[in-house]
Amino acid sequence: MEEKQFSGILNGAVPGEPVKSDENSRRGNWGNQIEFVLTSVGYAVGLGNVWRFPYLCYRNGGGAFMFPYFIMLVFCGIPLFFLELSFGQFASQGCLGVWKISPMFKGVGYGMMVVSTYIGIYYNVVICLAFYYFFMSMTNLLPWTYCNNPWNTPDCSGVVSSGHYLNNSLANSTSSLMSGVSEVVNRTKRTSPSEEYWKHYVLDISDDIGNFGEVRLPILGCLAVAWLVVFLCLIRGVKSSGKVVYFTATFPYLVLTILFIRGITLDGAINGIKYYLTPQWHKVLDAKVWGDAASQIFYSLGCAWGGLITMASYNKFHNNCFRDSIIISITNCATSVYAGFVIFSILGFMANHLNVPVSEVADHGPGLAFVAYPEALTLLPISPLWSLLFFFMLILLGLGTQFCLLETLVTAIVDEIGTDWIMKHKTVVTLSVAIVGFLLGVPLTTQAGIYWLLLMDNYAASFSLVIISCIMCVCVMYIYGHVNYFKDVEMMLGFPPPLFFKVCWRFISPVIIFCILVFTVIQYKPITYNDYVYPGWSLAVGFCMALSSVICIPIYALYKISRSPGATFRERLKNACRCDPKWGPALREHRTGRYAPMACEEVVESRPLKEKEDLKEEEKGRRDEINLTTHGSNGSTNTHNNPSA
Repeated sequence: MEEKQFSGILNGAVPGEPVKSDENSRRGNWGNQIEFVLTSVGYAVGLGNVWRFPYLCYRNGGGAFMFPYFIMLVFCGIPLFFLELSFGQFASQGCLGVWKISPMFKGVGYGMMVVSTYIGIYYNVVICLAFYYFFMSMTNLLPWTYCNNPWNTPDCSGVVSSGHYLNNSLANSTSSLMSGVSEVVNRTKRTSPSEEYWKHYVLDISDDIGNFGEVRLPILGCLAVAWLVVFLCLIRGVKSSGKVVYFTATFPYLVLTILFIRGITLDGAINGIKYYLTPQWHKVLDAKVWGDAASQIFYSLGCAWGGLITMASYNKFHNNCFRDSIIISITNCATSVYAGFVIFSILGFMANHLNVPVSEVADHGPGLAFVAYPEALTLLPISPLWSLLFFFMLILLGLGTQFCLLETLVTAIVDEIGTDWIMKHKTVVTLSVAIVGFLLGVPLTTQAGIYWLLLMDNYAASFSLVIISCIMCVCVMYIYGHVNYFKDVEMMLGFPPPLFFKVCWRFISPVIIFCILVFTVIQYKPITYNDYVYPGWSLAVGFCMALSSVICIPIYALYKISRSPGATFRERLKNACRCDPKWGPALREHRTGRYAPMACEEVVESRPLKEKEDLKEEEKGRRDEINLTTHGSNGSTNTHNNPSA
């Protein structure tokens, strides 16, 4: 018992308090394994599934996007997902602390933090837009149902709840003046009331990315609400967010199923689903399609964001993260495909109503979720109720991911400082990060905000994720050594990684990622938003955002090499790459084999003097406690060898 209490003191427990085995009392663990799985599902299954995945399919030829998407999932997504979960769980550290494995590559962790910062800023803006629609749905008639509003144009074509199509009076009077041929031409130019509501009322979009105009105060207020909700749900770290996800991770599936059933019964829905499933094979030869598939896998699963490492770091050491990685990855991608059926059935209906091809029915950008879905909601009985449920679902999907993004930044800061004060006042750090995130998101609430949101989406979280993942694979497999890492995983799980994952980690995943990166650069095309072409200076800003995360890696590597001991550059490089003495399991009871204290005595000698003295005092106290439990003259009972005594 004394030995367990002593070990608990080392782990941060209160002296005299009973300590659970495998529990990190100082840093905290998930309440149970269901909380981790649901949080990870909530993290992976987010707005990317109902917002980003459908519009990437829409932009890249429907079914043609599926082929590279599943190739990327099998050979890159799932292996990298498992790698990050095992990485964080083994060390019980966030995206900075895990780089004790090879300190020179700590810049990868800083790069992950930069990526999570960018995504967290604009992701919460999307959530705030969902909040805005949620609040605007609290009415007897949804404001985007008809075309008789001040913001509508003559090209608007509305839909009544009974399913019959009805043009507003202005459109009727205009069309009555046209000949039959002119009327057909005009119909192809008409837009839905939900699209005009999005463009002309919600965003009041400006004509240029540099023309910020005014801050949209309702959106700014919703952004404040979004950040406040995120902060309150994380006020106690994973202990509070772990309880919230029981609802936020499961409720969206109920709403998606309701919308799916309604969507497939709409006129023209089959045309949208055909477009979704029918491959346009010439698109497969476009490297940008493969690049989008790879970036969507990283974006949707959350690879290289640092969130997976952070969430897994709160697992207990012997948790089966291999099983978790398979479950979460497949659930995430299945949800993406399922949501695709929902939104493309609605796109098919809209195309049938507007008499245009499916490929031209709505924006190819993030507005798709705020145009196509609201259009279908107007067709449901008691449409304001369904609208409330739908946008509440969007809010929950977004919050599940935003929780992990904020927790990634907070955990990295707290683990890096590591003092008792910062551990006790983690809430202050959480609040500070939330306030900074809100202030940085204010420009995205202006009239040019949607342009900046799309710019950040395309550059801040695209090829930089690919580079970070590739370097992480190379570091763990070749700098630290694949044999060492396979032994670490076996020590943690009780079995080595399957052969497929070993091959992917060492060869397939890095090679595929590198090839995708090369072809994406070769066939690079500037982004556009509908008919708007981004000016050159804005693209330069986008590249700077992308490089700001990647540049952390070489800058920190050079810094670490310059501070490492050694007479020559080669010696400094070797010392900078060597794993830190503190690398390994966080809890003393898990540091067995080559991580056992006796096996690391020579490593302890190289530690700072104060740390060596502390370790000696701890070891002396441990020996004294063991000696006090020795009884009798002929035989002794040692609690270290016999814990039950």
